[in-house]
Amino acid sequence: MAQYSATPDGTPTDWHLVHYGARAVGGVGLVVVESAAVGARHRTTSGDLGLWNEEQAAAHRRLTSFIRAQGGVPAIQLLAAGRKAAHRRPWEGAGQNDPLTAAEGAWERVGPSPVPFGDLGVPREADQAYLDEVVEAFDRSARLAHQSGYDVVEVHAAHGYLLHQFLSPLSNIRTDGYGGSVQNRVRFPLRVARAVRDAFPAHKPVFVRVTATDWVEGGISVDEAAAFAKELAAIGIDLLDVSSGGLVRDLAARPPARDGVNVAFAGALKEASGLPVAPVGQITDPALAAAVVADGRADAVLIGRALLRDPYLLLRHRPDDTSAWPSQYHRAL
Repeated sequence: MAQYSATPDGTPTDWHLVHYGARAVGGVGLVVVESAAVGARHRTTSGDLGLWNEEQAAAHRRLTSFIRAQGGVPAIQLLAAGRKAAHRRPWEGAGQNDPLTAAEGAWERVGPSPVPFGDLGVPREADQAYLDEVVEAFDRSARLAHQSGYDVVEVHAAHGYLLHQFLSPLSNIRTDGYGGSVQNRVRFPLRVARAVRDAFPAHKPVFVRVTATDWVEGGISVDEAAAFAKELAAIGIDLLDVSSGGLVRDLAARPPARDGVNVAFAGALKEASGLPVAPVGQITDPALAAAVVADGRADAVLIGRALLRDPYLLLRHRPDDTSAWPSQYHRAL
């Protein structure tokens, strides 16, 4: 749920403080700050949040301190854009598939293979030096996340970003040890996840956002996602954030419009890996969220767009519970 409202050097602003602070005031238990790029060249847009230096970390502490003061747990996603780099913010030009030009300061797009995303241009195929740099960047960002006061980090390996690009045979057509079989395609994302798990304090959880399916023929299958999930369990990842789609621009590849679209996928990955799971996607009703957990279909639930629309969504479902509402708002009850 990126806000694309950071300073040009990736530092959070007052917008982020108010935005995430409102969700914490609204009773969200785990406030996951939007995906932060692990380096300047790993951003999707020039408005992306970043976490690759000490100055950014100091600014993030404003967010984590306020979230914690409201009773929430601060978390953050870490991201490398890969072939989805250097596009405009959603409300500019033609939006997220509108590439920046070199004259506008576009940075290089790099992917597992020279397979473009939409109109964003053909990416350079990642070499070993680039892969090593990405691993080091995630390691650094995980350490800075702890320094910033985050209690959870999440590795973003879904929605068509770099790690997902390596996982999917649609975007990864390499013939070396990082391409071909599912065992090869998971190698680089696992290397990143392991680096983050090693860099972040052992007593703090590390999540991974995974894709259960690309919703298109020839893409990731649930069985392949399950194989990845088992490997993540083996390296000590604490929870799978289960999503789907986002790899290709084709409208036919969008997840179907149905409530809790990824809940069944989460259950399948939980059974395969033994890890706790949290589905995300088209969960708009707190009653549905509660039922998914109560029925044992998942261990937690993640909500995005519904909380963009209404930061007090959860409190509105408890109008008579004054203890849930901030004291400053009791006169409204």
